[in-house]
Amino acid sequence: MPIRREHRYFYPIDWPQLSAVIRFRRAKGRCEVCGRPHGETVWHLGDGRWWDAQAGSWRDGAGQVICLAVGADDVLRSVRTTRAVLAAAHRNHDTADNANGNLAAFCQRCHMNHDRPEHQRRRWRTLFRRKASGDLFSGPYG
Repeated sequence: MPIRREHRYFYPIDWPQLSAVIRFRRAKGRCEVCGRPHGETVWHLGDGRWWDAQAGSWRDGAGQVICLAVGADDVLRSVRTTRAVLAAAHRNHDTADNANGNLAAFCQRCHMNHDRPEHQRRRWRTLFRRKASGDLFSGPYG
């Protein structure tokens, strides 16, 4: 996902090069959590399980090889496809901390899972601010 215009100044000027080193040199073009390959279309079941065509096996959301029970899941009916795209992410959500240990290569799913608590915190703060502004200028919410 591209960096928002208002957040661009929080990142270093060489962020594209730093991101490429993390995603392709260190992580070798695969998500560091689940192992999905960058730029390839993968089959997945929507719950984190996905087909690793290179290894010829199903993997779970943590990248571990799993076996699907025969008859337990109607796999062909629930298979979806998605194109995996890697992004460099800050583990501690601090864009000023660009230490090697703080940066990780995540696919979209793992990046959203990693950022979920931060997104929930920001959502709560935005809603709280809107309500406070409404109370201050328009009276209590109806």
